[in-house]
Amino acid sequence: MAAPKLVLVNEAISELKALLKSTKPIFVPRLRMLIEIKKHEATGISKRDLADLVGVNHNSIQSWRSIYSNGGIKALISHKKTGYKKSIFTKEEHLAIKEKLHNPENGIRGYKELLQWVEKELGKDCKYNTLLKYCTKNFGSSIKVARKSHVKKDEEAVNSFKKTSKIIVKT
Repeated sequence: MAAPKLVLVNEAISELKALLKSTKPIFVPRLRMLIEIKKHEATGISKRDLADLVGVNHNSIQSWRSIYSNGGIKALISHKKTGYKKSIFTKEEHLAIKEKLHNPENGIRGYKELLQWVEKELGKDCKYNTLLKYCTKNFGSSIKVARKSHVKKDEEAVNSFKKTSKIIVKT
């Protein structure tokens, strides 16, 4: 069996524990790995034993040790992930879709018609599911919801109905 790889940790355990408290949760296992390596500095510790102590896969331990050996603590506790995906619609397109959805007289009966409208008016090609999820997330719309009012409803007839109807109160 091969001897464990010796990694020299330059930081003190107290310094690593202080850094452990103030860092993001994604970097906690990496710092715990350094603490365990520092504890076993004299004898060395295998990546599998270290993985069991830290609670991660041994391949992660191997890559983290390489990152620390090459770049130090700063390289170990940094990443280049942004965390979100850029929207396919611009702010102007977002506002146009919002206006179309919130207009009770728009005549749109479903997402297929909205998709056709987006392709025609905005000139944007997108998939049905993309538009569906976008509208659900940003506007709270759903597929099977009754419209607030009929598209061809006569507003004068509604006002005259409200004026002439009697209010019946049951006691």
